[in-house]
Amino acid sequence: MWRRASGWSLALFFCLLLWPTCPKTRNSLDDSSMLFKFLVDTRDASDTSKPLLDAPNTFFLPIPLYLPHLQRTMSTIREGHPCDKHGNFLPDGTPPPPTTEPKSCDNWTPFRNHVKFETAEFLYIQNQMPANQADRLLNLWATTLLKHGESPPFADHQDLYATIDSIPLGEVKWQGFSCTYSDEKPDGSYPPWMDGSYDVWYRDPQEVVRNMLANPAYSDEMDYRPYREYSTDGDEHQFRDLMSADWAWEQADIIAGDPETLGSTFVPIILGIATGNNEYYPLYLSIGNVHNNVRRAHRDAVAIIGFLAMPKTTKEYAQDPRFRAFRRQLFHCSLSRILNTLKSGMTKPEVAKFGDGHFRRVIYGLGPYIADYEEQVLLACIVRRWCTRCCANRKDLDADLDALLRCRDHTEALVDASTYAQLWLEFGIISGLVGAFKDHLVSWVEIYIMQTHGKRDGLHILDDIDHRIAAVASFAGLHRFPQGRGFKQWTGDDSKALMKVYLAAIEGHVPQAIVHAFRAFLEFCYLVRRNTITESTLAEIQDALSHYHQHRTIFVESGAITTFSLPRQHSLVHYIYLIRQFGAPNGLCSSITESKHIKAVKEPWRRSSKYNALGQMLVTNQCLDKLAAARVDFANCGMLDSTCLAAELEALGDFLKSITVPVPVDHGPTVLQAHTQLARTVQRNRARNVLALAEELNLPRFPDLIRRFLFEQTRRPDDDRDSAEIPLAGCPRFEGQISVFNSASSRFYAPSDISGIGGMRVEHICACPLWRNEAPHNDCIFINIGSSTEGIRGLEVARVRAFFSFKYGGEIFPCAIVHWFDVIGDSPDKDTGMWMVRPAYSTNHAPLHSIIHVETIYRAAHLIPIYGTRFFPPNVNLHTSYDAFRAYYVNKYVDHHAFEIAS
Repeated sequence: MWRRASGWSLALFFCLLLWPTCPKTRNSLDDSSMLFKFLVDTRDASDTSKPLLDAPNTFFLPIPLYLPHLQRTMSTIREGHPCDKHGNFLPDGTPPPPTTEPKSCDNWTPFRNHVKFETAEFLYIQNQMPANQADRLLNLWATTLLKHGESPPFADHQDLYATIDSIPLGEVKWQGFSCTYSDEKPDGSYPPWMDGSYDVWYRDPQEVVRNMLANPAYSDEMDYRPYREYSTDGDEHQFRDLMSADWAWEQADIIAGDPETLGSTFVPIILGIATGNNEYYPLYLSIGNVHNNVRRAHRDAVAIIGFLAMPKTTKEYAQDPRFRAFRRQLFHCSLSRILNTLKSGMTKPEVAKFGDGHFRRVIYGLGPYIADYEEQVLLACIVRRWCTRCCANRKDLDADLDALLRCRDHTEALVDASTYAQLWLEFGIISGLVGAFKDHLVSWVEIYIMQTHGKRDGLHILDDIDHRIAAVASFAGLHRFPQGRGFKQWTGDDSKALMKVYLAAIEGHVPQAIVHAFRAFLEFCYLVRRNTITESTLAEIQDALSHYHQHRTIFVESGAITTFSLPRQHSLVHYIYLIRQFGAPNGLCSSITESKHIKAVKEPWRRSSKYNALGQMLVTNQCLDKLAAARVDFANCGMLDSTCLAAELEALGDFLKSITVPVPVDHGPTVLQAHTQLARTVQRNRARNVLALAEELNLPRFPDLIRRFLFEQTRRPDDDRDSAEIPLAGCPRFEGQISVFNSASSRFYAPSDISGIGGMRVEHICACPLWRNEAPHNDCIFINIGSSTEGIRGLEVARVRAFFSFKYGGEIFPCAIVHWFDVIGDSPDKDTGMWMVRPAYSTNHAPLHSIIHVETIYRAAHLIPIYGTRFFPPNVNLHTSYDAFRAYYVNKYVDHHAFEIAS
């Protein structure tokens, strides 16, 4: 058995992955017949001699982690084999060739030194400081240095920008072309869009891919050949990164079958579009060789490579078939033009340098395309409300679960044999070119409640559900809903956050069948987002989907809705097939492109003048890439192993070595042990000794608890007596000084959640008497009890009253005083699937407290009250939620990792 972190992302199940092509056997870059012509523009985005856009804008110590013994089967013996720069294969064990010009460890070119580089990164990337503010800061800095005869790192913002622009690494220039309508125009007046010129800006995807392959930061996080991974315990196949799944293996077989490509490294090209902009389609690219954790950690393994034109017209012509056909053809032919440089490398190997220093032959293949449903419709050229993956009829998408999957050959055959009307009505195909939770389930529940209880009582129930949601206790990373779920503008983050608390909020107000449907749907979503998916997990996914389909029928039977034939609902049936083909979806979900969209589009737009903003955004992205490439280069030379201050102090000489310097940057390697430590800042305005803290917590037995804690910590290894039976007089006495802290931090392995490249996540646990000047805030926690049992039976749940430390016998003890919870029953609640707990009390009905060492704390826990059928008390809010109820659910849906340990 082994433990894996797990979770889900709402963006994922709105996203259906489209796989347009494979290497050698087919490519999809053939030019289609166009209703427009390309006006080639070789302008460079960095060329300021002419306007950029003169055309119209267009698992461990606290808890055991069970890891599998794994065995890998590689696809072929020589696939991904190193070669020289001319493509000749090298003997096994040949080291990578030396760099032509070894770099000195103090060569910060084009920056003068470490400080200058870090300052550029801070001002341009982290702070994104406007030019006038940067000038002011640098002037103030210069003023303080005048008396020393020194100058700041940069004279002004122009000096800063010029230095960044002169970085010789990471530059892939922006290019542009324009498109116009070229078909016959009608006589007389015609739509204005026919006279428009539409600009498309892009970067050579081949160069972008080569930069990714050559990035030394990915050398240990990249697969050079497809593989299949099995656990030695049960020989169970498991899917993780793209190269571990069937599609990459099949492409490797094709490559190995041709003597000209044998030995080449297969490089899957991943494309995606992030929505939310009405001026252009931002196009993103990644490669399937890098591991999912790299792509999810928001490193530079996802790059923006294009801004596709989005034609506009007046409302009068918006539904004109010619305009809609023009938009589709412009989109597809723009993709064809942008990706054209990859076309030759899909059949003939190219030589590329990799991050490990070796050269390898590479074969490109277009793979997953990440898009929301509306973009899937555009990409697949199908009619809305049809499935983009299969040919199931839109009238009942789930009627034929074995419907033929769409493919190019089938579509072309239909186009040749059918009329336009037949393609549209019978197959959902457009000729000429070959949000399930909030939008569905939440809306269905509201319709059901209003229809069942009438308007007056229905609104009363919905208000109570809102009150329940608003009163959920705070938790790190959990979005709050002060007004419940009734707000107008929904975002993806809102939907994901609501999913974490909605199930408990509706229980008691809706039938069990609806609760069961929600539970099955949530479990499906969390299971498909596991970091590693085994055959057993696939069986669990199928079971959750079957239960969801079984229980959701209540919405139709009650008359709340008329059909489940909705593409986003239907897309769930394709997940198991897609996981087998392309690996765990958590590395291919649309949240990845959406995160990149913030850095590559939204933030550059905000820092622009807003006038002809696209040109400024292109330059900003080019500078960001240069700085990122410089950081990788400096880090690869070991020049960023310490902070600027530490490096400078070391350079000044031995007489400064006694000065305390900051701890070197933690680059976040994977550590399969959770570690919890107290905050750095001692709270000077809180208790300073044992008796004072006992009074602050209103806990007279606090001194006795410290004595029993010290007995446990200082007892001899051979002393096996039960501490509860030891007389208090036999325990060490301590009533001295203590230090109180308002929080602690836990660092643990959670690769399916938002985490660093090593899968590590840091979480803060609060025990604060006044949080945000509003009320006390005391989080709940999971505590390791030293059991080898997996899941919640190997953990205890408690609420932290205070964090503190004290010194005894020359040793410092970091501690927490906690109020215990008891687990109710031997299994989770049969309706919600969540474990239930209640506050623990001693025999005299006093709350049961203990003092624990912080190293026994695994991570924070989130509890939601068991509301029952009663309406929510009006005087209860998020600050008093943990004190107002007799029993609680352990919220396993609060994040992916909690789902794994609390299921």
